[in-house]
Amino acid sequence: MKDNYDLVVIGGGPGGYEAAIRAGQLGMSVACIEKRVYKGEPALGGTCLNVGCIPSKALLDSSHRYEATKHDLAEHGISTGDVSIDIEQMIARKEGIVKQLTGGVAALLKGNGVDWLQGWGTLEDGKGSEKKVKFTALEDDSETTISAKNVILAAGSVPIEIPVAKTDGDRIVDSTGALDFTEVPKRLGVIGAGVIGLELGSVWRRLGSDVVVYEALPSFLAAADKDIAKEAGKLLKKQGLDIRVDTKVTNAEVKGDQVVVTSEASDESFDKLIVCVGRRAYSEKLLGEDSGITLTERGLIDVDDQCKTNLDGVYAIGDLVRGPMLAHKAMEEGMMAVERIHGEKAQVNYDTIINVIYTHPEIAWVGMTEQEAEEAGYEVKTGSFNLAANGRALAQSEGQGSIKVVADAKTDRLLGMHAISAGAGDIVHQGMIAMEFVSSIEDLQLMTFAHPTISEAVHEAALSADGRAIHAIQRKKRKK
Repeated sequence: MKDNYDLVVIGGGPGGYEAAIRAGQLGMSVACIEKRVYKGEPALGGTCLNVGCIPSKALLDSSHRYEATKHDLAEHGISTGDVSIDIEQMIARKEGIVKQLTGGVAALLKGNGVDWLQGWGTLEDGKGSEKKVKFTALEDDSETTISAKNVILAAGSVPIEIPVAKTDGDRIVDSTGALDFTEVPKRLGVIGAGVIGLELGSVWRRLGSDVVVYEALPSFLAAADKDIAKEAGKLLKKQGLDIRVDTKVTNAEVKGDQVVVTSEASDESFDKLIVCVGRRAYSEKLLGEDSGITLTERGLIDVDDQCKTNLDGVYAIGDLVRGPMLAHKAMEEGMMAVERIHGEKAQVNYDTIINVIYTHPEIAWVGMTEQEAEEAGYEVKTGSFNLAANGRALAQSEGQGSIKVVADAKTDRLLGMHAISAGAGDIVHQGMIAMEFVSSIEDLQLMTFAHPTISEAVHEAALSADGRAIHAIQRKKRKK
């Protein structure tokens, strides 16, 4: 550790470590401060790699394979006999993936000349040309003041706690605790029908849990396009998730080996309860009293479109600032901040940030929903195509779901793409790339999509926007 750097990054999650690596590539002297300890060892990668995106996807994949083997192979003529799940091995596999990836981040930092400082970072004074960062070592709590020409704040977020369902790390857990169940709960309650609730509920439902999901909002997946949300709700309920919208939990109490959940509708008992009602910016020890940083009314760090704070040379990214709490958003903001510091004209296009829910089928979207486009004043046209008419989807038993495009009827410009399908998270990247190049619906119509592929549904949805889909009967639009 030196006492002076070109850049100090506080936070070693996806946004922070990518920023540090990029700065190292550009020849800066860089320190990345990260205090996380996971399973007894200091760990990089933030929530995403340790207790979020990656481990949850590992469990989603394991549980999907189990369910497919147990229930879905017979139609292919495959007999499997008795099928069982070893939860301990499933968790061990997840831990192995986490260890491999977090270890890889440590190697990348070292390979790019970045000093990983294990401990807490506090911006004490960001007003001068030399910023002052207090580093508190994880090992012995010793404190050192580091000078930096530039600072990037990237401390991430933590699960929101609610007073009516306080977590105890055993019966009532947050999203982190739900990744480490040692056995399948017979009955599982989930508070929150958002991304995390649906994904974790799906994992344990596939493995045998009776899952009830409570959602306080009156509509399901309010952020998604209404057509996609409606279809998703039907499919997930058909799979066995008992999703109860407009149902507020008023109390959760552990009684013996059960959690009694009181809602506005009833009292029910569960073996486990997962609380996943959202996340909040993590700012503990991040800002000193004299840091000079301006906060928003919501307690986020106030930044401009390039993630610059009110202080020259100080940037904030990811879950600490406005916008969706997504790892890929934080990554690109970190890269943008570093390149801005280096004098380049980098920019993030916030109109093409993709959202994905990794249920099966996946739910994903980019750009405007039909409702958002109408509210923004566009004359909207849409096109959609059902996967039940897609040859590749049917051949691999993935005929559930659909693809939808949203466009400006006057200019033909693509405004959004929405999907519920196998691999929807990858499918909508086609929409993202098209939107980046300001493509029209006609552009998608004129492209040659390989046959047979699920991506052909994108082509058909684009054709459908003008009543031209080939593999679906097109209803003539009524003249207004």
